[in-house]
Amino acid sequence: MSSLLRLHRTLDAFAEWTGRVTAWLALALVLVTFAVVVLRYAFDIGSIALQESILYLHATLFLLGAAYTLKHDAHVRVDIFYREMSPAAKAWVDLAGVLFLLLPVCLFLLWVSWDYVTTAWALREGSHEAGGLPWVYLLKSLIP
Repeated sequence: MSSLLRLHRTLDAFAEWTGRVTAWLALALVLVTFAVVVLRYAFDIGSIALQESILYLHATLFLLGAAYTLKHDAHVRVDIFYREMSPAAKAWVDLAGVLFLLLPVCLFLLWVSWDYVTTAWALREGSHEAGGLPWVYLLKSLIP
């Protein structure tokens, strides 16, 4: 049982860490978006790399933030029935949701995206745009 508890603590610590990282990524996303707007409309300067970095930050924010959001039970939901349930019933619903929805979907995404990600790494895939960011393979690594 101690190894299971150790795994639980490790996953919780990872979820907390990703939460802190995504908080900083959200700030970076706002600042880069602000910079793109100022550069474009005040100085008439466009940057494909900055625009792609907004996409990268946005995708990373959602993909990394999922663990933290799940840990703190903060996902958006329509809980017409759930909110009226007892804590024990909520625990059973949460367990069933994880076992029959979350884990199968995560395993499916891992299975489906594995070749996609390994191909991106093998090619060191970069942006298709001139002046774009060369790290598409890193972003794709967050998918599984």
